[in-house]
Amino acid sequence: MGSLPSFPWLQRRPGGPWCRTALGRDSSLQEAVNQVFEQLRGAPEADLALVFASASYASDLPRLLPLLQQKLSAAHWLGCVGGGVVGTDPAGAPHEIEHQPALAVTLLRLPGASLRPFAIDTTALPDLDGPAEPWRERVGAELEEGQSMLLLLDPTGTAINDLISGLDYAYPNTTKVGGIAGPHSAAHGSLLFGSGGSGDSDPADTVRTGAVGCLISGSWRLDPLVAQGCRPIGPVLEVEQAQRNVVIEVSCGSTRNSPVAALQSILTDLTPAEREQVKHSLFLGVGRSDFSLPSAALTPVTEAPGSFLVRNLIGVDPRNGAVAVGERMRVGQKVQFQLRDADASRDESRQLLARQSRRRSEPLAAFLFACLGRGEGLYGEVDGDVSLCREVFGTVPIAGLFCNGEIGPVGGTTHLHGYTASWGFLVPNEPPGGDATPL
Repeated sequence: MGSLPSFPWLQRRPGGPWCRTALGRDSSLQEAVNQVFEQLRGAPEADLALVFASASYASDLPRLLPLLQQKLSAAHWLGCVGGGVVGTDPAGAPHEIEHQPALAVTLLRLPGASLRPFAIDTTALPDLDGPAEPWRERVGAELEEGQSMLLLLDPTGTAINDLISGLDYAYPNTTKVGGIAGPHSAAHGSLLFGSGGSGDSDPADTVRTGAVGCLISGSWRLDPLVAQGCRPIGPVLEVEQAQRNVVIEVSCGSTRNSPVAALQSILTDLTPAEREQVKHSLFLGVGRSDFSLPSAALTPVTEAPGSFLVRNLIGVDPRNGAVAVGERMRVGQKVQFQLRDADASRDESRQLLARQSRRRSEPLAAFLFACLGRGEGLYGEVDGDVSLCREVFGTVPIAGLFCNGEIGPVGGTTHLHGYTASWGFLVPNEPPGGDATPL
């Protein structure tokens, strides 16, 4: 008999940290759950269970946690449905499963971690101009150093941006990673929230709307990585006139122009293929450090990944060449046109993942929240983002989902993104001066 394959995350002793993952792919929810049971057979009690299910199971969603809890035990359960599922198969290979039934379950044992799961009704949020304490009461935890947050939102929820801003206000310097769950036609929410493993949970109590999440502190944290999949074209520009989300005039050195005129001058230096891309894959990068970015120049300036928040261009005024942007704009901000394509996405992700590997050795687990516009549609092949991760972290178990909006930090502020891969790497929470290699 040949030797069995080696999966490091399965070999960690029960007394220490461990991660076990399973992936079910049957069209029947019960059979997918049975596949998960078989792969997680003998798993000890976990501190946290994460469950990501494809929207094809949406009508059966109230049954899901009670079914899993019949044979699996975890102190806390958290999850949602998605437009696709990311999971790790029995052979240890990660997959991005789009347009097919899939169920990914991850069990985590995190000694020394403080886990604070929470569910928030987004129809009645505290005032953003008021004190931070009402926001912390919603979460049920005080502000501490070294906190991070996993955050999942229902697509029918109201005031999503207010919720993200409020959580940033209440928990500054706390990494927040997650996404908006997938929509479905069933008459219930998209989020999963529960505790215990007795199997006697009331199905009506396990499915939620609004927001659910888990605040993580103590010995563990989530390291964020936000890959926006774009590359800059042309110079960095400065906004000279703006009204709300409309940019009216920009400058490049001493030259002032409308955004459309500035773009037309950039087009002359692009290849024919790039000019074709501009027709359907053009975005605007908005500088997050604003006035600290280099001054606009007549030659292109390349910023480090994460310097710009990439936003949709949602309209053009042909009368004056102004552009409407999916972000509130103000005078003095630095902006740069961006093109989105597979090569740019691969290059950016490789650069960011290499940076993460220099900071940290292999994480215990990685969670991916990817836009529905990524996947095979972007890369032209399956498993695009997870394969890039495995180039750097060779055995890390990966789980997650395809979202209707991704949550992650850019420039120190949490944002709701589109077309993005927002990663959370579960790593030991070391104090300043620990053994993590600086960038």
